[in-house]
Amino acid sequence: MKHFPFFISGILFGITMTKSEAISWFRILEMFRFESFHMFGILGVGAGLSALFFFLVKRFRWKALDGSFLTYTPMTFRPKRHLLAGSIFGLGWALIGACPGPIYVLLGQGYWIFLVVLLGALLGTYTYGRFMNRLPH
Repeated sequence: MKHFPFFISGILFGITMTKSEAISWFRILEMFRFESFHMFGILGVGAGLSALFFFLVKRFRWKALDGSFLTYTPMTFRPKRHLLAGSIFGLGWALIGACPGPIYVLLGQGYWIFLVVLLGALLGTYTYGRFMNRLPH
């Protein structure tokens, strides 16, 4: 029962992603070709709501379900690192047509080919974790 809120959040996430067409390969292609504002609008609303959420967390010292205070540590901006990482992420997104969250939504809708994408994402994450101490950060 303690995982029920996460289950409901996942269902709402899937519905939102589907209804907003954020999982549509065609919408993603339009975004990368700068042919439509649709996806940029979705990303902008998400960024704006996230900024508002973090402001409210900091201002009102909200608590988590376990009673501890919600905190976050801002990341140090490193231009070369972030441009490289963002470029790799963007290339993967453009080639596959899905970023990590929508992979689960597409699997839930029965697009089983995205199991290959999920396995590739997990393999990439595992590989990074295995070699991150040897990489120049």
